[in-house]
Amino acid sequence: MRSLTVKLKSEAVSFLRIWPVLLILLGAMGNSIYVVAKSPVRHSRQAIGINERRQAEQRLWELGYWAGPIDGKFDSASRHALIAFQKVEGRPRTGNLTSTELKALLSASRPHPRSEAYGHIEIDLTRQVLFVIDETGTVIRVLPVSTGNEGHYMDHGQVHRAHTPQGTFKVLRKIDGWRFSSLGQLYYPSYIVNGIAVHGSLSVPTYPASHGCIRVPMFAAKELSGLMPVAIEVSVYAS
Repeated sequence: MRSLTVKLKSEAVSFLRIWPVLLILLGAMGNSIYVVAKSPVRHSRQAIGINERRQAEQRLWELGYWAGPIDGKFDSASRHALIAFQKVEGRPRTGNLTSTELKALLSASRPHPRSEAYGHIEIDLTRQVLFVIDETGTVIRVLPVSTGNEGHYMDHGQVHRAHTPQGTFKVLRKIDGWRFSSLGQLYYPSYIVNGIAVHGSLSVPTYPASHGCIRVPMFAAKELSGLMPVAIEVSVYAS
């Protein structure tokens, strides 16, 4: 009986010695199965060629979205335009041009403003976009924006809420080039109420992130300032 007990203990010790090796092998097998399962997903993406990229850039301009050059490179300006399109159409805000997004572009129509009576600016807080409307009531430019995130922040020793007010305003004053403030840098700001301005920013995420200003992409800021003269009406609303 004593010899049997010793034998069992010896076998148990041997098993414990090889158990870590078994775990490693099982883990490796698990990883191998996982990789094999994922690989078909990676290979299912369809490549977008230069002709399709040029077609997408052309179509963005036709719909009023402020894109980059129609050269098939699909630069950051065109990606911003695609994000604006995705926001307006309620699509995922990826900025990635795929065959699915190209198909959506080709079947889409130019967006309509809330008011078509006169030339003005509209900012939709819900969709996070800015519309430039001409005298005929046609949307001639669409840009993605990032507005107040409704959080709290400290400035000059006081607590403020990062809020973009809704209502009908007018451009009160403008600054050419950069303005440096305690809250950051503003490029070609057009002020509509108090310290709230439409301005170019180096950071325009797909969601509300500002202290209350309306951020627009840098590439369009200077030209947009020219389209927003003093006294032009700016309508800010949630759709």
